[in-house]
Amino acid sequence: MGNLYNNNMKSNRLILYIFLLFITVFAACKKERGDDPIIDADTEHSYIRVLVNDELTNELSLITPATGKVEKFTARHPKSALYTTASGRYAALVHTSFNFVEIFDSGLEFHGDHVDTKATPKFAALTGEANKPTHFKTKGTEIITFNDGDGTLSIANENNFHTAGAKMNAINAGGIAHHGAMTKFDNGNYAITVKDGSVAGSLPERVKLINASGAQVAASTIQTTGIHGNASDGKVSVFGSGSGLLIVDQSGTQRLLPHPAGFGTAWFGTILEGGSDGKFIGYTAAKGAYFINTTTNTITPIIESTDIMQCKIDRAEKNLLVLLHDGTLKLYDLANGALKREGRVLAATAKDETKKPTLEATGRYAYITLPKAGEVHQVNLSRLAEIKKLAVSAAPYRLTIFGFENSDNH
Repeated sequence: MGNLYNNNMKSNRLILYIFLLFITVFAACKKERGDDPIIDADTEHSYIRVLVNDELTNELSLITPATGKVEKFTARHPKSALYTTASGRYAALVHTSFNFVEIFDSGLEFHGDHVDTKATPKFAALTGEANKPTHFKTKGTEIITFNDGDGTLSIANENNFHTAGAKMNAINAGGIAHHGAMTKFDNGNYAITVKDGSVAGSLPERVKLINASGAQVAASTIQTTGIHGNASDGKVSVFGSGSGLLIVDQSGTQRLLPHPAGFGTAWFGTILEGGSDGKFIGYTAAKGAYFINTTTNTITPIIESTDIMQCKIDRAEKNLLVLLHDGTLKLYDLANGALKREGRVLAATAKDETKKPTLEATGRYAYITLPKAGEVHQVNLSRLAEIKKLAVSAAPYRLTIFGFENSDNH
């Protein structure tokens, strides 16, 4: 009888142990997938990478935040604009002043629930040569630049990034040189700015739709007093303009959404995708950051301030981060605009400073360049006072976050 009792006890303990182990693993997996809405982590995701360039030299710093490792590479030129491709694997370096684009490969590949290390970090083979490539967009596996020097587009597909001698292909839409922009729709067409000369200066006044050959699909129907800043959810594109927000859908239909009352001559020169269809963020240094909803045709304030230095959406598309000149970082819920937390993370920066910090973020951490200190500061978004300093090049200029918010390998 005693043996039977002991065996039952052992069996019950084993069942309890297996049950607790299952709960622990399930909870860990759930949190790793990002289902837990609470931002709380002591380390960054293993497969996140941060690429930082330099203002004065060709030096690149590749940071693996989870370990603090910093690797060095050499770009073709200094002071480029940095972007991340839609797939998350690659970063693009756009050298406007040198008419050149190059691609950096993280070597990481996402497979739905885990990440494979396919190769070592390195530059891809594909390059782009164009007349002042300036505005960058990415959709699916495609990258696109608008070339200010002649009004053309250049495109390339990730499938060709490692093809020896591969170049970005030009799309000539019959435009002229101007400080322009473009978006790509889900149906494959592009919205592209048009300079008609009605306004002095380099800004365009109109938008038309073209196909992949450059042929016009839909003509402009609205003339504005100047366009700068744009974003798209694939169905609708929003262009900032002095006349109001120019809303263009993928069929070519266009309309203007008026600025909020009291804007005067201010307008949204920066438009960001807001994480869901029809939802965008408009930012102007003269007024602040606002929700733009193209479905309800509403513009509502998130933060009204003339002291904003940087305004960015995190890669998880859950938060809007606003960095003020006084060094305060504010974290807003992208779903409803509620202020989650705020704290002083930097010393104050003068508004007329020419070497200002730049900001990007994941769902767990913010990354901020300190141009005069040669550092990137990694700020824990759960506990803003927790800041890790990472030494990079002497004069860090821009940064981009690529890779994946995931820590699972094969």
